[in-house]
Amino acid sequence: MISNLDPSYQAFLNAMNLIQQRAQTDQLQLSSGLKINQISDAPDQVSPLLQTRSSIAQLDQINSNLGLVQTQTNTAESALQSAVSVMDQIQSLATQGEPSTTTADTRATLAQQVGTALTNLVNLANTTVGGKFVFSGNSDQTQPYTIDLTQTNPVSAYAGSAATSQVQLPNGTQIPIALTAQQIFDSSSAQNNVFTVVNNLRNALQNNDQAGIDSSITALASSATYLNQQLAQYGGIQNQLTAAVTDGQQMSTQLQTQLANIQDADLAQTITDLNQTVIQQQAALGGESKLPQTSLFNFLG
Repeated sequence: MISNLDPSYQAFLNAMNLIQQRAQTDQLQLSSGLKINQISDAPDQVSPLLQTRSSIAQLDQINSNLGLVQTQTNTAESALQSAVSVMDQIQSLATQGEPSTTTADTRATLAQQVGTALTNLVNLANTTVGGKFVFSGNSDQTQPYTIDLTQTNPVSAYAGSAATSQVQLPNGTQIPIALTAQQIFDSSSAQNNVFTVVNNLRNALQNNDQAGIDSSITALASSATYLNQQLAQYGGIQNQLTAAVTDGQQMSTQLQTQLANIQDADLAQTITDLNQTVIQQQAALGGESKLPQTSLFNFLG
């Protein structure tokens, strides 16, 4: 009966298998660029790898949301800047109509211009970005206001939501990202209610009401100051978002570096290892060829 393989030849086969496995591992790392291609490559690194990938996916979503919110906030801030300019124009019209020597016809013309300006303010309150009303709170598919200058109170009631949206920052906290049109233009405080104050001026000019015009000028100053305060709030929100975007980018870079350290192969080292493996394989084959050859007759007695 033929005995088992010679122990030295068995050792040679085992060594060749190990060399071949290392060569296959190196070749896979070179083709994939990764040092972890299966769990057995680094069992202790699987959990950190999965956690880092999850963190990157979550941060990518947060950064994407911040980009969208930043666009909405910038648009809202621009709309409020325009509203402040419109209020300046309205105050100028009020000043023109205030002198007691101003004729009723002139005041009627000024009233029409104030009505146009009021319409512009309502349109700004109805500003949209990507089909969403930026001043409607959580009801961003609902137009906040309509206007009909033929009515005594031409601006409709606020149709949006009182609650405003929030966005999550990379550090996990959340901040409100908007004010509602009701807060900005339609305050419960009479002296800060932009729509009411402007419409009161319009009515006073139409009715050639000197006392009403004088009163409206004072109220306009107060509501204009209030409107500027709302604009300043948006400036604060913009600053927070800008800082958050920067933080998100830095955190993303850190996580990508962390992921690379866990999973990316050192290609230069892998090439060196592969070359050494080839040399080892050639040396092993050369050594094996010099071993005494055993034939079937050696096993026959």
